[in-house]
Amino acid sequence: MSQVSWLPVSGVRVSAVKAGVKKPNRYDLVVFELAEGSATAGVFTLNRFCAAPVQVAKQHLAAAAPRYLMINTGYANAGTGEKGMQNCLASCDLLAAVGGCRRDQVLPFSTGVIGELFTLPPFERGLPAALEALDEHGWGLASEGIMTTDTRPKIASHRVELNGVPVTITGIAKGAGMIKPNMATMLGFVATDATIEPALLQSWLKRLADQSFNCISIDGDTSTNDACMLVATGKAGMAAPVQENSAEAQTLFAALRQVFVTLAHAIVRDGEGATKFVEVRVEGADSDADARAIAETVAHSPLVKTALFASDPNWGRILAAVGRAPIAALDVERVNIWLDEVQIVANGAVAADYTEARGAAVMAQGDIRITIGLAAGRGAATVWTCDFSYDYVKINAEYRT
Repeated sequence: MSQVSWLPVSGVRVSAVKAGVKKPNRYDLVVFELAEGSATAGVFTLNRFCAAPVQVAKQHLAAAAPRYLMINTGYANAGTGEKGMQNCLASCDLLAAVGGCRRDQVLPFSTGVIGELFTLPPFERGLPAALEALDEHGWGLASEGIMTTDTRPKIASHRVELNGVPVTITGIAKGAGMIKPNMATMLGFVATDATIEPALLQSWLKRLADQSFNCISIDGDTSTNDACMLVATGKAGMAAPVQENSAEAQTLFAALRQVFVTLAHAIVRDGEGATKFVEVRVEGADSDADARAIAETVAHSPLVKTALFASDPNWGRILAAVGRAPIAALDVERVNIWLDEVQIVANGAVAADYTEARGAAVMAQGDIRITIGLAAGRGAATVWTCDFSYDYVKINAEYRT
């Protein structure tokens, strides 16, 4: 299943085991071992019902340099109260004991059904096996081990040279439903062997998340468990840490962004029941915030998304979504909308040369770009989304069965 090309990252060993967290005979427990001296940054969900592992991971990240990341599937451990918190901490204790570190050097992550507790025996059985299996080539199985309703693993790599030193970046992510991140992604783990100071790493991660995972939407739902981690092991052999605003920093940031965007796009393309990948681009808004609000309103609209599934160029649904976006002002007579290169709306009304056949031809494609021009300013934003199919309803109606 994990035949995607990727590169190992010096200073990171990974494993995935079949621990039976919820179902037998599937990879469901993943461990990352980080070399001592690694810098680690994280961004987490802003959902107020954030899961116990989110709370613990944030606390532990603030307290110590992580040695292990631990991810389980099957149970989100969100909405589980004090018992969920106890189980989460106990699972950290189990890994700390086997791995020979402190509890606060373990960052836990969970994904799966909200409101249900996991039990500890799968961790007791699985964690020794996971540490035994740690390997720098374990990324492929790990990308499978963090999946829930995903139909395929999501993994990406990139390599650049900084002052003659080869630097590697590899990341994995999971997510196919309950996707409208409000900080990062569903679960994402990216590592590089570059040397990056912790403060710069955290700043970069926020920017990278805002330019990738925070620009995607499957269904407009922000999960209780979203988390994205960026690790810099410093094992590439660089003479000194990357200096902010240097040419090397620009090269490295661009490479990191390529991995983040690739993973974000992979999530959208694997959206539950999705048949189309859709880019919504808004230009000429009063501000970037206004542009983002309009792009997200269009991307979240069930009416727009179902029309996309049907390949129906019902452009009035896009126009209506633009008009109800939560922005202070909109001059409707200056709004222009395109499907790829086909203009469907000119100055707030149907374009003179638009035909249903031209619109339908674009809507029948697997990849579609919707461009919205407002002619009001310099604000711009891009959001990536997908269509809504019959299968989306079926998958979520039967999620627990």
